[in-house]
Amino acid sequence: MDRNSWWRIVTDAWHGGPAIIIGCRAMSDPIVKFEVPTTETRPIESPDLTAPDGPLPSDPKVVLQTVMLFIAVMAVCYFASAIILPIVLAFVLKMLLQPGMRAFDRVRIPRSIAALLLIIGVFAVIVALGAAMSGPAADWAGKLPEGMARLEERLKFLARPLHTLQTFLSQFDGNASSSDGPSLSATLMKGTQHFASGFFETLLVLYFLLISGDTFLRRLVEIVPNFRDKRRVVEMSQQIEDNVSAYLITITVMNALVGVATGVAMYLCGLGDPLLWGAIAFALNYVPIMGPAAGVALFLMAGLLTIDPLLQALLPAGLYLLIHLIEGESVTPMLLARRFTLNPVLVIISLIFWFWMWGVPGAILAVPMLAIAKIVCDGVKPLNPLGRFLEG
Repeated sequence: MDRNSWWRIVTDAWHGGPAIIIGCRAMSDPIVKFEVPTTETRPIESPDLTAPDGPLPSDPKVVLQTVMLFIAVMAVCYFASAIILPIVLAFVLKMLLQPGMRAFDRVRIPRSIAALLLIIGVFAVIVALGAAMSGPAADWAGKLPEGMARLEERLKFLARPLHTLQTFLSQFDGNASSSDGPSLSATLMKGTQHFASGFFETLLVLYFLLISGDTFLRRLVEIVPNFRDKRRVVEMSQQIEDNVSAYLITITVMNALVGVATGVAMYLCGLGDPLLWGAIAFALNYVPIMGPAAGVALFLMAGLLTIDPLLQALLPAGLYLLIHLIEGESVTPMLLARRFTLNPVLVIISLIFWFWMWGVPGAILAVPMLAIAKIVCDGVKPLNPLGRFLEG
């Protein structure tokens, strides 16, 4: 069969199909290659995710539109914080619990049941810690009014500022109870209802995120037209998810170890209630710089309230500071390596900004969100300069 006959057969069989290469060997000819025509009039231009362009577009209109989009997104986050904050928290928790979902997948447990088990486990831990901490926290709250005189005696140079603060707080309490506006108990009740609704929304979104699996990734792969870019998107997504999960798990484990060490240290130095102080240290360690600073002040006040010798009363704060320095300056940087370190100036700015935006939950989420942004920038080559800027 000659070459023209081969061409006619292949064209008739594959007309309108994708372009392929077919080889044949004639009697004495080498392999002959044929390219079947396709219905596409021009090749598909797939997005190049590794383009070596600069980090900023050159068109001023694009820059202005980007800035306006950023301002609009921040405005939505501020005014719709009651909706946005639980969703963001659910996404962060999803990345934290993703290794657990993979472990359940390996033993072939349905995703719906696995997600329910993980959420029930997280909820049970939170409720158990809250119930165990409520009694010691109430006891310390009862000791606080009587301990003001003890603090004034030990800190005589701060007696006048403390008296002024106590007077201001008493006046504030009196005004709150005598004013025509909502009372302090009503405000606390409203805050509790807001927290409960946000917590339920977080659990609901988290459940559906866990059972969805790789649905969003599959849809993104379907949109990308080229196979090479499809593979690149999958690899990039897996790399970013693994790095984010590794970061969040490492930070959580280190914070838990800090809480355990702090609880044991407080028990040994005579402060008591190791579970309460360990849980406080665990939560404060999620807020870099500001959290440990508040912890030092808290343990200093607790030591002055309960321990008699003045030098020994400084021991709880000193031990907590020592534990934080060992963890923050040596252990965690060694585990996370340099690629997960953040610029401390940007950390402070992020803490201030998100605390103003969302309050205490925003301050807790500030550093994880900044770390996630850095990991994403490191995984997407056009955003590598921004990731380098966020690096410590």
